Amino acid sequence: MTPRTTERLTIDGPAGPIETVLNVPASPLRGVALVCHPHPLQGGTLDNKVVQTLAKTFFALRYVATRFNFRGVGASAGTFAEGIGETEDALAVLARVRKRFGEELPVALAGFSFGSFVQTRVAHRVHAERLVLVGPAVKRFPVENVPADTIVVHGEEDDVVPLADVFAWARPQQLPIVVFPGCGHFFHGRLPQLARVVTALWSQVSEA
Repeated sequence: MTPRTTERLTIDGPAGPIETVLNVPASPLRGVALVCHPHPLQGGTLDNKVVQTLAKTFFALRYVATRFNFRGVGASAGTFAEGIGETEDALAVLARVRKRFGEELPVALAGFSFGSFVQTRVAHRVHAERLVLVGPAVKRFPVENVPADTIVVHGEEDDVVPLADVFAWARPQQLPIVVFPGCGHFFHGRLPQLARVVTALWSQVSEA
């Protein structure tokens, strides 16, 4: 992603304007990827490093990488709404981007921490090609069950969302978890590895 491929725009949302950033790869486009950021009240923004890494990963896979600030963050209007309003924000952004680039394009949903919780809600409202959940904030929020091909990545030493809680959420679903040994919640020093793992897993299933 470069400044040339980066577009900043404002999208009308249910609580007012939504600050949005698009990174559009060269054609042919493979799909639209919507990436959701961590908790708005704990410093989460569309510029979060994990969020940027996910956007860069999907951009490299030729998806329109879409990031936005939830209501009350940055230039987005509104106030925190416990994930319910944030789900509506995500749906509004996705609808606008799909209208512009093509309703027929597949949709990828990706989220980090609180953003993962929101994406599990979004997935019940739109048909998604697949989900990527990084450091999903299970137990902290009522994270929904997800499809069997969902990619879930978590740090062994996550002190925000304990790995045991993620296993407890995944176990009834028989859902595999990719665990990064010695890694904390924010994947410090492990972002290139995160990009490689998501790329490899996405490509494996997509080409199967």
